[in-house]
Amino acid sequence: MSKKQTPTSAQPPVELAGTRLDKPSAAAAGLTAVVKTNSYVVMGVGPIKGTKLLLDVNQKDGFDCQSCAWPSPDGERHTFEFCENGAKAIADEATPKRCTPEFFAQHSVEELAAKGDYWLNRQGRLTHPMVLKPGETHYAPIAWDEAFALIAQELQALGSPDEAAFYTSGRTSNEAAFLYQLFVRQFGTNNLPDCSNMCHESSGTALGETIGIGKGTVKLDDFEKAEVIFIIGQNPGTNHPRMLSSLEEAKKRGATIISVNPLPEVGSERFKNPQHFMNPLKALPTLLGEGARLSDIWVQPRINGDLALFKGIMKEMLAAEEAAPGTVFDHDFIRRHTHGYDELVADLHATAWSDIVESSGVGREQIKQVAEVAMRSKATICCWAMGLTQQPNAVETIQSIVNLLLLRGDLGKPGAGACPVRGHSNVQGDRTMGIFEKMPDWWLDRLDAEFAFKSPRAHGLDTVDAIKAMHAGRVKVFLAMGGNFLSATPDTEFTAEALRRCNLTAHVSTKLNRAHLVHGRTALILPCLGRSERDVQAAGEQFVTVEDSMGIINPSRGKAEPASSHLLSEPAIVCRLARATLGADHPIAWEDLAGDYGRIRDHIARVVPGFENFNTRIREGIFYLPNAPRDAREWRTATKRANFSVAPIPRREFAPGEYVMMTIRTHDQFNTTVYGLDDRYRGVFGGRRVVFMHEEDMRAAGLQQGQLVDLFNHHGGVERVAEAFMVAPYRIPRGCVATYFPEANVLVPIGSVANKSNTPTSKFVVITIKPTLDPAAALRRGQTEAGGE
Repeated sequence: MSKKQTPTSAQPPVELAGTRLDKPSAAAAGLTAVVKTNSYVVMGVGPIKGTKLLLDVNQKDGFDCQSCAWPSPDGERHTFEFCENGAKAIADEATPKRCTPEFFAQHSVEELAAKGDYWLNRQGRLTHPMVLKPGETHYAPIAWDEAFALIAQELQALGSPDEAAFYTSGRTSNEAAFLYQLFVRQFGTNNLPDCSNMCHESSGTALGETIGIGKGTVKLDDFEKAEVIFIIGQNPGTNHPRMLSSLEEAKKRGATIISVNPLPEVGSERFKNPQHFMNPLKALPTLLGEGARLSDIWVQPRINGDLALFKGIMKEMLAAEEAAPGTVFDHDFIRRHTHGYDELVADLHATAWSDIVESSGVGREQIKQVAEVAMRSKATICCWAMGLTQQPNAVETIQSIVNLLLLRGDLGKPGAGACPVRGHSNVQGDRTMGIFEKMPDWWLDRLDAEFAFKSPRAHGLDTVDAIKAMHAGRVKVFLAMGGNFLSATPDTEFTAEALRRCNLTAHVSTKLNRAHLVHGRTALILPCLGRSERDVQAAGEQFVTVEDSMGIINPSRGKAEPASSHLLSEPAIVCRLARATLGADHPIAWEDLAGDYGRIRDHIARVVPGFENFNTRIREGIFYLPNAPRDAREWRTATKRANFSVAPIPRREFAPGEYVMMTIRTHDQFNTTVYGLDDRYRGVFGGRRVVFMHEEDMRAAGLQQGQLVDLFNHHGGVERVAEAFMVAPYRIPRGCVATYFPEANVLVPIGSVANKSNTPTSKFVVITIKPTLDPAAALRRGQTEAGGE
């Protein structure tokens, strides 16, 4: 199989057969979610094994869900403590299908690259380490020791440790992440890009500057005490479905919920709690009823209009405060705890209402309505997700939301605070463990003292800069601890070329994905244990830990039998790679750490603040990490106070025919993993190449529902094209469109990033739209490329 290797396709293929538009669901979850859960888990895994997995997930003696980072209750938990999308993730990992060496022998890399992401994922769990050698067309099995030796050889041949980049996915456990960053820094670089660079980096940057910690400040029980809850740039019904239960309970207690989103999201509107079907008194009303109404107010800003909106809310509040001093703002809190209040007031006075209304796309009457609700509240929580963090001025927008909280003293008190809702289950924990290209010196000093070495201090590369460095030839080896790097990153063709220019690309994975198919000169796939699987090492059965969105450390104990006897755990992979690379005489006892994760936790306890007596505490149950703003109203900022921030309203002129595009997920995917081809909450079935448009924009452009169009971006003078998307009318602001990722990632420019955080602006991509020149050919190609099972 040594036929000449040719570059494979980087983009997902055009798959259009069977795509149709229909009526979207009227409420989130409900009986449909129960049926879907049953079909995914019971039918896909088997009734006995599937039920056992569902009974174990998110339980204190079970495993933490592989999906979102929404916390589980501190105390008593439901028998079924999961959501539909969590069940999909469980079934996806526990599938009986296997992706074996025989599979790779039958399918060339070129053939696999022509398949869709849904098809690739359905081929099952990886069972053996695989290698793609230079010039070969098929992956072939390789022994673990040979794989580690190959990586070590490539790393040792580099001119500098900074010529390698080590990526981390949010699935990685605390123990594996701590070992990974330790190995990388022992090797001699801080090139530790991670998935947070592409999602909540803006949150960490904004909160770090304003309140002194890059995390949220609320606990789950704060939702029981909140009077107003803002849900901003977030779709909890798909991305964090268990959050809906918290919102439902808050609503019952009288809380007002305000949804701020350019798109109407059914999960923010109505919710049928699946737990009610287990209660004889609630089952029938839930089945026959419309569902619990969640949002009291839906505010629909233009894409990137949030900063102007929150300035408008605060401007209304300022007018009310000045009309009746002391009745709106918490001046005692402002005086004792904040810095920059006068500058904020001056900025609000100087901001014209015409600019606020024009930029936000929200009328002044609705802004006043929201401000009045906020002024009546004695405890307000502001939640947000990637609808904010991937805008060009994401950091400034989040800081504007913090301004709103500071004006009312809504930090460090019950029922109030900032709540960035993280995506992947341990993305926050990975950062806590040191997965960051610019960890502070005090943290590195503690690491150095524990392991008696001097860690590198020059800042490393984040995700965007790592891609640019690979493209420029400055990074020659790329290792990924989990994830689907190609499909998660912006500017698909640019990123693909960057990966192809590497000497080696290696991915630690559980399933086949597109990142394995666009590769360096040599490529490795290193299969690992899943979260739900038993992890037995030299010292016996092991468990790992994760940190959720609210800073809770949870144990995770897999109980299912591994998919293959050839799988290694992530900690074992890191330790064996470290030994191969750093040498037999390296002083760290890597083998002991791989054999007993308690030893890893002992090191973490002495390096990472908040983890003192880690092993003792985690064996007793969950625990919270310290959070100075929440726990003590202590602000570890340059001013030693919580900082108000001032930023101008962004202005951008658009040419005729230009639209602002945002990328979103379907209900049948989590991050880049595609579990199915439906998005029932938006009325899309059987396909993913859809562009949502306002009906008036469709008419103005002469487009019809179901028509195929091509999408173009020209940032930096480079034409980027996404072909053959079906037009779907939707309630989205004029001049705005939405598409699914990763199909539309090709349009997100590598050079368009958020200020300060360097996060790709996937929620602000300027595009033009043209009818597909030969739609019949596109349909034929879509039917051909769809392939079969």
